[in-house]
Amino acid sequence: MSLLPELRYPSVTEIVSSARALAAHRPGLCVLRQVGVSRAGRPLHLLSVGHARRAVLVVAGAHANEPTGGSTLLALAERALHERELRDETSWHFLLCADPDGASLHVTPAPRTLLDYHLGFFRPAGPEQPEWSPSVLPPDRLPPETRALTRVIDELRPYLQVTLHGTDLGGSWVQLTKDIPGLAEPFAKSAAELHIPVETAASDAAGWPASGPGVHVMPAPGSDTAYPSMPDDARHSTWYHAHRYGGLTAVVEVPMWASDLVDDPAPHPAPTAAMRRLARRLLRDALQVEAVLAEALPRLPGPDGPLLRAAKWALALVPGLADDWVQTPPPDTTMAYVGSVDAFGRRLPLRAAAMLLRVLQEADDREAARLERLVAVWSDAFAERFRARWVPLEHQVEHQARTVLAAARHARDNAA
Repeated sequence: MSLLPELRYPSVTEIVSSARALAAHRPGLCVLRQVGVSRAGRPLHLLSVGHARRAVLVVAGAHANEPTGGSTLLALAERALHERELRDETSWHFLLCADPDGASLHVTPAPRTLLDYHLGFFRPAGPEQPEWSPSVLPPDRLPPETRALTRVIDELRPYLQVTLHGTDLGGSWVQLTKDIPGLAEPFAKSAAELHIPVETAASDAAGWPASGPGVHVMPAPGSDTAYPSMPDDARHSTWYHAHRYGGLTAVVEVPMWASDLVDDPAPHPAPTAAMRRLARRLLRDALQVEAVLAEALPRLPGPDGPLLRAAKWALALVPGLADDWVQTPPPDTTMAYVGSVDAFGRRLPLRAAAMLLRVLQEADDREAARLERLVAVWSDAFAERFRARWVPLEHQVEHQARTVLAAARHARDNAA
């Protein structure tokens, strides 16, 4: 019995339906239960396979715009059910979607191009993201999705939490809150077999130590960060909650579109000059979006909805980030790192523009046509600059699942 929809990303409803069928098929091994509700009252579901006290927790859907995790989670649940050795002294637990409200707003289940992807784009503002909110909000203001996730961690005390993330265009990489010796080799082997580039110097992990190509270990809390202006610090996210019980978190990133430009370890000929150029472009692009926002804002009905809040939040990050790129020496001077920053600098204003476009279209505002042209031009330029090639969904899922299983095996063996 296969539970994976073909050729497209499943909706949260489809994921829950598949998990319910799996639990009904093997009720002695599987339990599906509700562990919380979202801000809008949508249920949060946990599927558990096995009964051992030693636990692995897998989280999908923490970012609405990163849809591969839902398919990967179902594939892993099937494997945990059918492969007895995976359940030897280990139970598997799957949070089906950490942000169902966000998932309801990201509406590109089968994107053909980067433009398709962005025309339905949504990614919440930082304070509204379940995993990131503890890094920017006090405990009494955390959203219910965050509180539900931390309750699950408190209950299960997992030796490993894996959160399934992704990128629109680039390569694959892993972020670890503690090192997992031995993970780098199977991770690299899987990526090579499936023709997925390894992002060796991801800007998300700028300045972090690496235990192997594309496997980055987060610095200890209190260490300096490469981008001081960024308000959200991974070391204060829910990723560290498992440390209370001696566990760790692995964040497994996989691309929808691949670029072979993000794994080039060669030295960049002029990294400082390149960073300045990218900072100028980031500011210029953001100003174009801000000009449309300023023109349309007086005509928009209030209060701000999630799309507009997210667009404003993304734009507010730009000045400080551009200053970080200019004022701080590059933590990595390879072609791969500069390429990753190039992608980040294109991604941020494009996402803001895409979400603002949806707001303007809903309001039938006259500025929507101008912004739609901008989103189309930037999407095409992004794809062309990085020679984007689609990664088949089955390859995205297989690589992410292999990496999860390797992380679980090596983390268990290292703890033994």
